[in-house]
Amino acid sequence: MRFNSSNLTIKRRTAVVATDFLRRDDKMAALLPAIERMAALQKDCAAALPTMFRYCDILAFEDGQLTLSVPNAALAAKLKQQIPKLQETLAKRGWQVSATRLKVQMTKAAEIKEQMRSLSLSEAAVTAFDDLGNNLEQSPQNATLIAALKAMVARRREV
Repeated sequence: MRFNSSNLTIKRRTAVVATDFLRRDDKMAALLPAIERMAALQKDCAAALPTMFRYCDILAFEDGQLTLSVPNAALAAKLKQQIPKLQETLAKRGWQVSATRLKVQMTKAAEIKEQMRSLSLSEAAVTAFDDLGNNLEQSPQNATLIAALKAMVARRREV
């Protein structure tokens, strides 16, 4: 998702709705401090490594061990080299991170492409396109169109 002001507005509105929901229920309200802490840590990590951390998420932060989710092994390898810098920056911001673990996880489900449907033309339509290709004036402007018509007719007649 590219950054623009409408995305930011939507995210803020969603966050406000979520926090309002949490505050209304006593059991859920107990989660709010943990959520705010994780959001602050996510923000500090993103500030430390802005280009790399765009695709990462914090999975857990317990007993000084930070567990990050990365979308692929290539990004994990690059991020692994930046862990000392990340831990140093987080330490300056007051986070006690003694170890960092990376977990490769797809953040979005793999998209399944729909199979392209093939269009069928009647023999009369193929013949009409063939006649059009043969009867068009031979000129530089029509050359590409004529070639495309002949190729299409040839493909349709092979099937």
